Amino acid sequence: MNILLQFIFIFYIGCTIGWILELFFRRIVHGKWVNPGFLIGPYLPIYGFGLVTLTVIFLLFKDSDLNPIIIVLLMGLFMTLIELIGGLMGLKNNIRLWDYSNQWGNYKGVICPLFSAIWTAIGGVYYFILAPYVMHALDWFGENLAFSYTLGLFTGFIIIDYFYSSKLYSKIKQYAKENNFTVKYEQLKVHIKDEQNKRKEKYSFMNPFKQTKSLKEYLVDYKNKKKEKFDVSKLKTNKKI
Repeated sequence: MNILLQFIFIFYIGCTIGWILELFFRRIVHGKWVNPGFLIGPYLPIYGFGLVTLTVIFLLFKDSDLNPIIIVLLMGLFMTLIELIGGLMGLKNNIRLWDYSNQWGNYKGVICPLFSAIWTAIGGVYYFILAPYVMHALDWFGENLAFSYTLGLFTGFIIIDYFYSSKLYSKIKQYAKENNFTVKYEQLKVHIKDEQNKRKEKYSFMNPFKQTKSLKEYLVDYKNKKKEKFDVSKLKTNKKI
């Protein structure tokens, strides 16, 4: 049980740090503050699974004779695999949680060589720099199991958040499938924020889908806006021809 709690602790750290990193990344990409991820709370489970994976690989091979470079490459491979699984699960429901379609060598817009290289670099940073700190954190947690109450609260919040967000996700999935188009999750959030700003209404950063207009109205507007952009792009292409 202690080992399970330790990995939940690592999962908690990864979720939180990942959310912070993605928050600033979205700020750079969109030029706006947008709550990243599928859930509404300040955590991203995919990063939690990522940190747990890096830790497991490190613990399995740290005392082996395997070349550290191979271990780092293995870390990059598994991080890419996690991203692939998460991305394909979204695409199955006509929803893009992220989009690498413009990146060279991408596969269905969910993984690409650039980000695989980034995950591998993160694996290198973890192996050569961060691993001792993570091991120290695990030792600290082993000596302070009272912190497990905090983990219990964290787990409870994520479970409640998951069921709440899944209902929203199901509505978006249903609309996307009925209308045969793909919803870019982060783009939809930006669209809602822009609409709120136009009407000078209060925008909820943590829960952008809980607004004065219904979710379906936002989805209709979002779909029409995407269609307009596509039509304009097609018109420009035809003029060049």
